Amino acid sequence: MDKHFDAVIVGAGPAGTAAAIGLAQQGRSVAIVERSEFPRRKVCGEFTSAINVDLLDQLGVGAEFRAQAGPEVRRVALFAAGDAVEAPMPKGQGTAFGRALGRDILDGLLLDAARAGGVTVFQPWRATKIVAGVERSSVTIELATEQLQLKAPVIVAAHGSWEPGKLPTNLTKINRPHDFLGFKAHFIGGRLPRDLMPLIAFPGGYGGMVWADHDRLSLSFCIRRDALVAARRASSDGSAAEATFNHILRYCPGVAEALRGAELAGPWLAAGPIRPGIRRAYADDIFRVGNVAGESHPIIAEGIAMALQSGWILAAQLGQFDTWDSTARAAAGRAYASVWRNQFATRIRLASVLSGLATSTNGAKLMHLVISRFPVSLSTGARLSGKTKTLPKFTACIVK
Repeated sequence: MDKHFDAVIVGAGPAGTAAAIGLAQQGRSVAIVERSEFPRRKVCGEFTSAINVDLLDQLGVGAEFRAQAGPEVRRVALFAAGDAVEAPMPKGQGTAFGRALGRDILDGLLLDAARAGGVTVFQPWRATKIVAGVERSSVTIELATEQLQLKAPVIVAAHGSWEPGKLPTNLTKINRPHDFLGFKAHFIGGRLPRDLMPLIAFPGGYGGMVWADHDRLSLSFCIRRDALVAARRASSDGSAAEATFNHILRYCPGVAEALRGAELAGPWLAAGPIRPGIRRAYADDIFRVGNVAGESHPIIAEGIAMALQSGWILAAQLGQFDTWDSTARAAAGRAYASVWRNQFATRIRLASVLSGLATSTNGAKLMHLVISRFPVSLSTGARLSGKTKTLPKFTACIVK
């Protein structure tokens, strides 16, 4: 059975839903395909910088975000070997600060807003094939023994860089010793000041902590595969997550103090390897948003921001055209890629430099030495990472 739309989006994370809502607001018929059932937990730092709260308003979920998210993050810190170092979080426009909301809640809010805006949601369906066409491309989706063909001139990949599959936009998984693997857990209790978000630096990895919704303290971190092997040898616990957690507690007294008396809320999550870098935003007549378009080392805590903004930017570029023939799609693809790089390239490169420094031999100690002498560098780093960079203003066509 064939179903026809203006756009088909594969993936219902923040990038996919932002693109879907933006296109639906233009009067386009949009379908989202999502393989997972919600609510779902994700390996994610969960922090959303203040500039993105305005975007959440445009997406229709700003009020719910404010009602449920954790406290405002007004300070940043470095937790490494030695004493903690703190600095103010830079502010963007207005008086708001960033906050954290669990992906098990945020993703659901955004998908509900997409449904309310007229987006057709296929969940839990899996996209198994994309066949490009001149006028319309075809996406094959499957659920158990049922199969559908979704056809549209615009196809958007929003499935992330970790998603396995045989789509032309799925990334090949290659296991290398220097790969980074990600872990995440929530804790109840703890002693972290509620307005503080520390960067955690330890041998072979880095991470972050922040208070999220429902008094959950979120801890997420990445560690190089070779460092993980060493950490597991040094730990009596058999799991990779617990071994790395013990490794962090040994090297970061600030983390040990912040989690003193806290209890693990739910199981550890693991994902990866992460694939930082800038990829093609439009290729083979498929648009890419979120991590599949480009990915930053999580050390700068900009994953959700980049996902939301990339989806919204794509919708705005496509909105410059009344109809989406092959010429219009190519023009939109070029414009989208240009705006994407202007918005995100600097923070991706900065994150790569910081990640390399933090995980190098004695890198965490060097970071602590420099930041101890110049605490303002924490605020500067937060600003350079994009936490105060506004989105360009767009005017899109409204399709009647």
